[in-house]
Amino acid sequence: MLMRKVPGFVPASSWGLRLPQKFLFLLFLSGLVTLCFGALFLLPHSSRLKRLFLAPRTKQPGLEVVPDVAGHPPVQEQEPPPNPAPAAPAAGEDDPSNRANQLRRNGWPRRTRPTRPREEATAARGNSIAALRPRERSVPFSFDFNAFQSRLHHPVLGTRPDESKEHQSRVHAQKEKIKEMMQFAWQSYKHYAMGKNELRPLTKDGYEGNMFGGLSGVTIIDSLDTLYLMELKEEFQEAKAWVEESFHLNVSGEASLFEVNIRYIGGLLSAFYLTGEEVFRIKAIKLGQKLLPAFNTPTGIPKGVVNFKSGSNGSWGWATAGSSSILAEFGSLHLEFLHLTELSGDQVFAEKVRNIRKVLQKIDKPFGLYPNFLSPVSGNWVQHHVSVGGLGDSFYEYLIKSWLMSAKTDMEAKNMYYEALEAIETYLLNVSPGGLTYIAEWRGGILDHKMGHLACFSGGMIALGAEDAKEEKRAHYRELAAQITKTCHESYARSDTKLGPEAFWFNSGREAVATQLSESYYILRPEVVESYMYLWRQTHNPIYREWGWEVVMPSFPQALEKYCRTEGGFSGIQDVYSSIPSHDNKQQSFFLAETLKYLYLLFSEDDVLSQEDWVFNTEAHPLPVNHSDSSGRARGRH
Repeated sequence: MLMRKVPGFVPASSWGLRLPQKFLFLLFLSGLVTLCFGALFLLPHSSRLKRLFLAPRTKQPGLEVVPDVAGHPPVQEQEPPPNPAPAAPAAGEDDPSNRANQLRRNGWPRRTRPTRPREEATAARGNSIAALRPRERSVPFSFDFNAFQSRLHHPVLGTRPDESKEHQSRVHAQKEKIKEMMQFAWQSYKHYAMGKNELRPLTKDGYEGNMFGGLSGVTIIDSLDTLYLMELKEEFQEAKAWVEESFHLNVSGEASLFEVNIRYIGGLLSAFYLTGEEVFRIKAIKLGQKLLPAFNTPTGIPKGVVNFKSGSNGSWGWATAGSSSILAEFGSLHLEFLHLTELSGDQVFAEKVRNIRKVLQKIDKPFGLYPNFLSPVSGNWVQHHVSVGGLGDSFYEYLIKSWLMSAKTDMEAKNMYYEALEAIETYLLNVSPGGLTYIAEWRGGILDHKMGHLACFSGGMIALGAEDAKEEKRAHYRELAAQITKTCHESYARSDTKLGPEAFWFNSGREAVATQLSESYYILRPEVVESYMYLWRQTHNPIYREWGWEVVMPSFPQALEKYCRTEGGFSGIQDVYSSIPSHDNKQQSFFLAETLKYLYLLFSEDDVLSQEDWVFNTEAHPLPVNHSDSSGRARGRH
């Protein structure tokens, strides 16, 4: 209508345009529309407008979205690539999907043996699953897995000795026996309890427990790196497939901060570092986020229980009337939380555990000792009970391992460890009339002359830290480690089953034996064989392999094979002093994660999961030492 008001304008048609002008106008308009819609659908995946026109994809089970982390956008499910042969990543970048496909095609890194037909079937089944299910998109943070692998000083599974010589050796046969035990334990779990937390081998069913807040499959997560280490390829693929398809994090129960961290997060982190599979990294980070409410206290010292539904936290009711946090629990987060920051780019994890250090540095320690109970409200000790066994143990372990994991740059951890060890030696270390060295428990200055099985890790810990002690103390610490480990061996040798009790005493003329039935049980614990493994790697004294084999089956069948192996799996026993075992009907997840792994490493070469490259968390999950990267920046100098 406006055109008709212009003087001298005579329309040539009902549109007000001559035919050539109309043609040019329509051509311009169609080009504009084509350009707009083409740009809309060719924009990157972050385009918000694209979501208005494309229907959302159905979410697949097990592929949860990681919520925002300190300003990072949430983790999204990744759409399939536009063609089957995507371009190689730019230099210095690692494409996780390429890495995952490479692992699915080749099976195992650093493997040279041909794939067997059964393995090919497993690989094909894994590829078919991947083709049907969207891949998980990596957390928006660059972690160069290939560069990480290139910094390792040794192959993960070690350099291979001559096969013909290895197969003739007794050590190889012993290692293969332990591998068979792992296969049996896994197959029993898979057959009777797959997806449950732990197997009950007598009743041949599964057990969930109440420590994990509704999370399932702890035996699966705990077993991942052991299966990988032992090159049980099909079993590993079964475990990985369960994590991808069935390990859901949308649970709503109350969970132990400590147990979820060391078993689930530790297991997922190690599985990622061994394989580069993104599913393990993403689920570890998301699970770590679910634990953060435990730190919502006036001091930042976390409480031991976190409610996954409400985000509230609490303390164990038995921990001094429910008011205390436990030293071994809040002191055994450092290794995993630093790696959560390493893999997510989110500093919140590292900040939480650094704050724990600050609180412990400021507080007065009685005689330099760390009591087991601390108020997360006031930041004061609640009672003066000190133990290197239960309630305190892994706190000390994580100090020396933090030093080692930092490539020996975490001076704070080093100083705290050697100061604590000196106080332990001064006030808790004793030698029995029979010449056995042990670490007693301390209750406000009064000693309980006993050691728990859990305290038997300390022989390995002291051996691990001996090299970096003051020069005049190194030989002393090596000898101390050997003497403590010998004492723990005696607790096994003096029982009828050749397995050690939960606790043993040094009084009334009785040494290294339990004095009551409530302390006579054995639940497949790993601490003694853990020390054997460390002492073997430090000294290569054949006695440690001999002692390790005694735990499996000495000259005549005893120990684990005779008393703990049942038709439906491995079970703990109620009384190590009875040759007629009464089983507890539980195959603990740490039996697969720790006991069998440490035994296998005891009979392996030293460069298999080399101590130059790896430290083990307190559930025996290997976490890498932070070697400097190619740019010279020290990773994780915390």
